[in-house]
Order: sequence, then structure tokens, then C-alpha cells
Amino acid sequence: MTETRILVVEDEQPIRDLIAFGLRRAGFDVALAADCKAARVCVADHRPGLMLVDWMLPDMSGLELTRQLRKDPDTRDIPIIMLTARAGEADKVTGLEGGADDYMTKPFSPRELIARIQAVLRRTGALGEHGRIVVAGLTLDQVGHRVLAAGRPVDFGPTEFRLLSFLMTHPERVYSRSQLLNRVWGGDVDVEERTVDVHIRRLRKALEASGCDCLVQTVRGAGYRFSARVE
Repeated sequence: MTETRILVVEDEQPIRDLIAFGLRRAGFDVALAADCKAARVCVADHRPGLMLVDWMLPDMSGLELTRQLRKDPDTRDIPIIMLTARAGEADKVTGLEGGADDYMTKPFSPRELIARIQAVLRRTGALGEHGRIVVAGLTLDQVGHRVLAAGRPVDFGPTEFRLLSFLMTHPERVYSRSQLLNRVWGGDVDVEERTVDVHIRRLRKALEASGCDCLVQTVRGAGYRFSARVE
């Protein structure tokens, strides 16, 4: 049974209770919030492993809450699934670009919700044993704040560590420079997009001796991704 805590941010009590019932049956620890203010209190009190955030909330939109969480270094890595009745493609794109890791359109089945949560946790939050991710000889220890490449410690700065941590917990997905600035540096930081290129080069340089630099890939005209697949 998983002990992952899910914070459900939903102002309609019947929907909130129904979601909570399904999550608890699936073995999750559940916290509930009816608005953004209550959600921030819950996050400060006990950091959740994942958040389900309704788009339309009484005090602030769920999208704006997501953007605020992404700007805060203490909360930017919390996986977020946006829940909404908005089914348009433009709305989905807005939600994902606003920082959501996934997007679910109401109404949805409890089984689909659980499957989406588990998929997002595998991709972003369910780290390996003791908070470690191991891919192709590269080990990221988020708890110990260490990186090993081919069994040897890799020395680089905190920005490179955060960048690698984000890419490794979001593998196979391409992120533009602006998206990386928002997710790694925070959306309120005044930094030029080319700064991302500089730190990518430093990251690759640090990994070069082990041959792990090839895991950080450039996608021409789109951005960067972390992948063990050889193009």
C-alpha cells in the first residue's frame, strides 16, 4: 500500500468527497482543501506527494495556484494534475504550460484518475529506493543531494543539480528553454533563456568523463530532454 499523500483542491464537496473515497480505497493518504488559501496551508503543514487541483476555485483559479507553486523553490517539484470541465485543446495547453503535469476533463472515472495519478508519480514523484533515480549508469540521490556517474561522484553547482533533477524526474519529455526557466529557476526570476544553454553545457561537461552527457539531449528547435534512448 502506498503512503503517498494526495492533496485534493476542489470546492464542490460532493466531488471532493467522491475523489477522496476512491483515493483512500486505492491506499493513498488524502488531504482536502476547498480553496487555494486552504491548499497553501495544507502544503505548508504537510508537503503532499501529488496535488489534484480544480481549475475553477472560489478565491483564485487553480491555474494561478499552480503557477505560484511552480515559482516557489519549496513547492515547484510537487506533481500536479489539473481537474476541469474545460475540454478544449487550448485549455489543455494552457494548463500544461502553466505547470500542470497532467490534465483531466470532468467527468472522469475513479479508475482513470488512479491510473493517471500512478503514471504521474512514476514519471515525476515515485523515486526509487531512498529517493534515488538510476538511469544508464547515472544515479541521482535527491535526499543526499549527490550525483554518481559510473559509480563516481560528480561535482557541479546547485543549479545544475536542480536542472538534472528536473530532467531525470520528467524523462522522455521535451522542455523548451522558457519551460525550464519556469520549472527550475522559477517564473518570477528575471533570467534570459540562453542561461539555460549555459547550464546545460556545464551539466554535460560534468558528465562527459563518464559518458553520461549523452543522456541530456538537445531537440533541435524545441528544447531539451533526458533520455536513455539513442537517437
